[in-house]
Amino acid sequence: MADLSILQITDLHILPELDETFLGINTEYYFSAVLDLALAENPHFDFILLTGDLTQDPCAASYRRILDRLAAANTPCICLPGNHDDYELMQQIFNTDQVNCRKQLLLGNWQLICLNSQIPGSPGGRLSKQELRFLEDCLINNPDHHALIAVHHHCLATNSAWMDTMMIENSRDLWAIIAHYPQAKAVTTGHIHQIMDSTVGAVRVLGSPSTCFQFKPESHNFSLDATAPGYRRINLSAEGRIESAVTRLSEPLSGLQLDTPGY
Repeated sequence: MADLSILQITDLHILPELDETFLGINTEYYFSAVLDLALAENPHFDFILLTGDLTQDPCAASYRRILDRLAAANTPCICLPGNHDDYELMQQIFNTDQVNCRKQLLLGNWQLICLNSQIPGSPGGRLSKQELRFLEDCLINNPDHHALIAVHHHCLATNSAWMDTMMIENSRDLWAIIAHYPQAKAVTTGHIHQIMDSTVGAVRVLGSPSTCFQFKPESHNFSLDATAPGYRRINLSAEGRIESAVTRLSEPLSGLQLDTPGY
């Protein structure tokens, strides 16, 4: 079986109007710039994975502009909800053969399992009993497929005190399931607006930069970082190996309000 190549982009924070800015920057401009860079630098992706916070203030217009931009990439796309998203609206709009919110994908020797960690009305994350059951069912029913698990909220501490108040609050339940299934090879997340590349036992844990503003690593309080936005490429071998790297835009963010106390 052939190896697989995934483009992960996350935390777009697209606004209702095309030319709006957030924290001083045009998030839609940088989303397009990151996507263009990824597609220019890589000859092929098997699919694009968007791991949540596609919008800042969700509305149909912003989701439709994202849909149009993704459709132009001519690559299958799977979209997860983040705490800023309207998941019901996402499912209505991202509902094409190419761009959708499907929760499981079997491709080659791998399966992608997408989990919803939203707590409605809260910035933090939690996996419901139904989501945990779905994860375990996918692993039970496909023992011969290596598994990549995707979720918006992080399941491993970042050592940023303010950020870690929002990690998946029942992450122990997630790890308890994963521990029983050696075919579970990796978890990749959004939300943290910074790089993570760690391991829990034999499981790789990845976090990715946002396509717009970044959070300063290992900060006690909310703090922005001037580091450029980027994307993560994940290569999955048929034998179960994972290779991954992050690439950032060469241009700095223009107009970022670094002294913002929060949002």
